[in-house]
Amino acid sequence: MLELTRITAGYDPRDPVVRDASLTIAPGESVGLLGPSGCGKSTLAKVAALLHRPDAGTVVLDGRPVRGWRHGAPRAQRTAVGVVFQQPRLSADPRLSLRELIAQPLRATGRRAEVTDRVAELAPAVGLTAELLNRRPHEVSDGQLQRACLARALVLRPRWLICDEMTAMLDASTTAALVAVVEAYRRESGAGLLAVGHDRVLLERWCDRTVGWQGISGRVATQESMSPTG
Repeated sequence: MLELTRITAGYDPRDPVVRDASLTIAPGESVGLLGPSGCGKSTLAKVAALLHRPDAGTVVLDGRPVRGWRHGAPRAQRTAVGVVFQQPRLSADPRLSLRELIAQPLRATGRRAEVTDRVAELAPAVGLTAELLNRRPHEVSDGQLQRACLARALVLRPRWLICDEMTAMLDASTTAALVAVVEAYRRESGAGLLAVGHDRVLLERWCDRTVGWQGISGRVATQESMSPTG
């Protein structure tokens, strides 16, 4: 279970962008977090991904309270969560080829022996050819780079996947392809998913349930659960 309880978070303790927010995701469940820009969705997603320390509240991951954040989190918790961000060019090292980008988490966790096989497995799954793997970010499209970023998020086989506006900059065909990759991974692994976005139709079709946030002055104010439309 991924449990966020009474989270208050932001970038200035005097003016948090998320106030007293709670969210629970079960293993294998897909939850959509829907709301307008500036309402605090991405901040809450970063807290869930162990990338941002909240000012108040608790995060429990697989039954264990989270005590550290970013590189301060225990490796077992840190590697249990895969994240895909909205803007791939801001989350990819421009010096790396797509092959090296995908392999980054394996190298960082001392699993270099798995690089060749794991990249070879993931590249076709996300729609990347061997030729594209040799290119650097400035040599590929946003959609191709986001495919590599999704592969990077999956390379450690996370139990939880957080997609923060993953498809916001992509065309409809690439969006459908990446959502299909995520769903195939969920079916195979039983991973839980938090999908953040402002496209109600996409989230309600993609997720088991959707949580709607209404922002007031940039703060998360209310929560309502909505059932999927199909």
